Amino acid sequence: MNLLFRADSSSQIGLGHIMRDLVLAQRYPDANITFACQDLSGHIMDKIPYPVHILKSNDPKELIELIKTQKIEMVIFDHYGIDVAFEKQIKESSGVIIMSLDDTYEKHHCDILLNHNISADKNRYSGLVPTYCELQCGSDYTLIRDEFKHEKTIPREKIYDIFIAMGGADATNITPKILNTLSDILQLCVVTTSANAHLEELKTYIKEKTNIALHINANNIAKLLHQSRFAIITPSVMVHEVLFMEVPFIAIKTAENQNDIFQYLKQHHYDVREEWDVDTITQLYKT
Repeated sequence: MNLLFRADSSSQIGLGHIMRDLVLAQRYPDANITFACQDLSGHIMDKIPYPVHILKSNDPKELIELIKTQKIEMVIFDHYGIDVAFEKQIKESSGVIIMSLDDTYEKHHCDILLNHNISADKNRYSGLVPTYCELQCGSDYTLIRDEFKHEKTIPREKIYDIFIAMGGADATNITPKILNTLSDILQLCVVTTSANAHLEELKTYIKEKTNIALHINANNIAKLLHQSRFAIITPSVMVHEVLFMEVPFIAIKTAENQNDIFQYLKQHHYDVREEWDVDTITQLYKT
């Protein structure tokens, strides 16, 4: 089967779409896989271990031409900038099987709908997808990277008091704000990527801080998390990994597309916050 992933990464979009798509790709070991991405600032196309076709735009006509040229049989959309009209145009013009990843309960024209969040409720897709659409929702479909499954089997010494990961791009630049309120006696592990538009500012801040270890584009996230007693994260895909590794955490919302997981965590009595504030710090020091 010729399978195409349509997703983007950038300093604004973040890296989560591509990262989870790489996990999803492992479900199709016999497929000929290609990615189609735009060349956006802060992208991680160089991290994709499959052929990548660089798109000039997010125009469905350009994608249709690629689908026909490459004889694509299935397209996986993981993109907030692709809506139901876009999907319908692709389907009617090419006849491909369409899987759409969704975590905000939008309308889709697809054959398979995947919402792998622990908070996913398939009943909420009634009227949003065709009647023939296969719904893959909830923890049974959660995309956990193999590195976490392997790491969990290894005993590790806890060398960090707090693991901090506010998204690969940290578009709101919340990491320095968090660091500025934490005690210098705590050993901190900060994870980010080169897609972070504020990276140089972060490097400057950390330069004189001997208690902070900065990891950029780390390929051992599971190990770093496993070595930490506590985590400060966003209510995003990272939640699945932190829960899997059984690390206590506080989740700080930084984007509207995190609302669903945020509400789920809140309803299940996990510690979630709308912002980082003095109250958050007080609660943290009680843990």
